[in-house]
Amino acid sequence: MPSQELPGSSGSSGYWPRPVLKAQAWAAALSVLLAASGCSEMAYWRQSVSGHLQMLAAAKPVSDLLADPATPAKLRERLALSQQLRDYAVVKLHLPDNASYRRYADLGRSAAVWNVVAAPALSLTLQTWCFPVLGCVGYRGYFEREAAQAFARELKAQQPDLELMVYPVPAYSSLGWSNALGGDPLLNTFLNDSEADLAGLLFHELAHQVAYAADDTAFNEAFASAVERRGVQAWLRAHAQPEAGEAYRRRQLRREQFRALTALYRAKLGAVYTGPLSDADKRSAKSVLMQAMRQDYARLKADQWGGDTAYDAWFERANNASLAIMGAYADLTPAFENLLDRQGGDWPRFYAEVQRLAQLPKSQRLERLSAGDK
Repeated sequence: MPSQELPGSSGSSGYWPRPVLKAQAWAAALSVLLAASGCSEMAYWRQSVSGHLQMLAAAKPVSDLLADPATPAKLRERLALSQQLRDYAVVKLHLPDNASYRRYADLGRSAAVWNVVAAPALSLTLQTWCFPVLGCVGYRGYFEREAAQAFARELKAQQPDLELMVYPVPAYSSLGWSNALGGDPLLNTFLNDSEADLAGLLFHELAHQVAYAADDTAFNEAFASAVERRGVQAWLRAHAQPEAGEAYRRRQLRREQFRALTALYRAKLGAVYTGPLSDADKRSAKSVLMQAMRQDYARLKADQWGGDTAYDAWFERANNASLAIMGAYADLTPAFENLLDRQGGDWPRFYAEVQRLAQLPKSQRLERLSAGDK
């Protein structure tokens, strides 16, 4: 198979960032999208709209499930926790108070959607897909795994030099457009994650309803990741048992080491790809660097992680596509955390600054964010 797929849910393992399909299926925009699209795009948007509406139709109010004596105890406990987290998001993090995550749907599958990402063999630039209303994004999502795999095969046949990744996504955001239809629901694909991971996912997805910059995946994801990280830290300090907080800090340290290692090799590979070598020599240098990255990971795992295998699948399948999407989710997050600190930890002021940045042209947005917006 030309594409590669990572197993499991990103929310529970921590080895994969949580991409979201921004407003993948907005029924209100369907007529505009179809009018501006060709036959293949019409088929894509039909599955998007159908999949999203089926998910919304399957959702039941959490309050009803909690009141129903037939609800299994484990599900009841997780639903109750989700509502505590949802309330905390509103009261303490000042995230939107709306219908999102007040209903629950069991999709009967392991992921909400499957994303396809692609990058050339000698580049870390993600291929993007642009749509009316939604703008451009560096991934393409499908409600059925087989459809995502078929699209990856089609891409590979059209562009043999592409490197691809197909991966499961536990949740996505409709940017608030679904609130009139009941809101983005809680899903079985992430409800049983650890307390910290469940909190992080809810905070991350709600953050996408606060600010969104069209055509800027890196900005949007880094902002949501910053809200996720700081929000989870605050929740654990206030509500979790000490051992839960310690477990989260340990996982976060490993995630940071993972991100640092992959960032180092993205930089090295980027220098090779943009350098003066011939394509043949670039491919040789790339092979050496990929092997060195895997060896560095093996040493890190053995020397500092006690043999933890959570990231093994990622490194076994690493390619330009997986490295590129990592950059979109990690590189700007510290800048957003610094922006929050400069606002004195005041969430509404922070959101206002992010919304202001989102309105700027992309080049100015990045420059001001990276420079501390001075």
